[in-house]
Amino acid sequence: MLQDCFGLPVTTDAPEVAAAAGAFAEEVLSHGQRAAAILEAAELDPQAPLPQALAAALFLFLQTADGVQRARPWLARAHAAAARGATRREMLLIEALEAWAARRPEQALAAHLEIARYWPRDLLNAKLAQVHQLNLGDRAGMVAFSSATLRACADLGFAWGLHAFALEQAGELEAALLIGERAVAMNRNDPWAQHAVAHVHEARGAHAAGIDWLEPLAPTWDRCSSFMLTHQWWHLALFHLARGDAGRALALYDQRVWGVRKAYVQDQVNAVSLLARLEALGVDGGARWQDLAAHVRPRIHDRQNAFLDLHFAYALARAGDDAAVAELLDGLAAHAATASAPAWRELALPAARGVVAHARRRWQEAQRELQPLMARLHLIGGSTAQQGWFRQMLEPARAAAWPVAA
Repeated sequence: MLQDCFGLPVTTDAPEVAAAAGAFAEEVLSHGQRAAAILEAAELDPQAPLPQALAAALFLFLQTADGVQRARPWLARAHAAAARGATRREMLLIEALEAWAARRPEQALAAHLEIARYWPRDLLNAKLAQVHQLNLGDRAGMVAFSSATLRACADLGFAWGLHAFALEQAGELEAALLIGERAVAMNRNDPWAQHAVAHVHEARGAHAAGIDWLEPLAPTWDRCSSFMLTHQWWHLALFHLARGDAGRALALYDQRVWGVRKAYVQDQVNAVSLLARLEALGVDGGARWQDLAAHVRPRIHDRQNAFLDLHFAYALARAGDDAAVAELLDGLAAHAATASAPAWRELALPAARGVVAHARRRWQEAQRELQPLMARLHLIGGSTAQQGWFRQMLEPARAAAWPVAA
């Protein structure tokens, strides 16, 4: 049986297919632009279950209902190939991706934990697990998982980057800083590690240090996919904003954060929260909200992730699209009534009402909805820095700074 670049077995007789599986893992870990090459490998050996499963993952990363539909044929192909022969690791990965497609992240995470138990050097598995843990707000679990991964993969820089981010999310800032800096020293092209260190500076309020850290690394972002490219600039814009340079932050919004891949939900999330933060400091978002709303409107029925839904609701409300806001809230209420995860009902639905109220400048209503949720709102997903936007909605001074025109 052939192995990928991490020494993990791959059910295929084609060396180029095994190599493509490893290349896909490296692209995901480095947030590169060439992950779609796995589609060619999947076609090259339809009887190899792993590339079929990875092709499904490629579409699940879109985090849209359409992405799930595009993933399903690849999952069917993965099952068919696995019936002819597959490793236990490959079977568990297919199980995890099936659960992801079915919006059962806890079940997906359980499969990733089982993979890690026997194949701790599977760094793609660790990355996928961290995605689910972040979306579930499982910060302690994130640290436990990344710690175990690092023990098995101390020679691989990406493992250090994953652990640095987990530590920062759990509030272990000093350790996160040291480990993140070590990860970047091992691999300068690890944007996840770079951004883990940026998170530490943000958490400490060390905004100048954050700028000094990120700006020299900016040339390495050109090889990144749009999410990490725009997200790194988003972090840099937040540092400038915190230092009072709204003009620089707005320029970064227009030139770097919004416009790379407007249909991608993570790019939309970056843009929504940055524009809202700019407005909270007196900048008029103006027609930018109409542009944002036009791109988030197709997502209002997706229900892939509550954290995303809050951003969609905010953008639509700021654009004055009351019909779309009502449609989103009605859909969210219907989903919350039947969802197995109580976070949809207990957190997502009232939080959505709160962010809509804030977008409509109904400050007291926003406070009533959001204040009781703050201690648990991380359970709907989003990093510590991203969650900071919701906390800022409770600051009266910021509300008073809003421009009269929008």
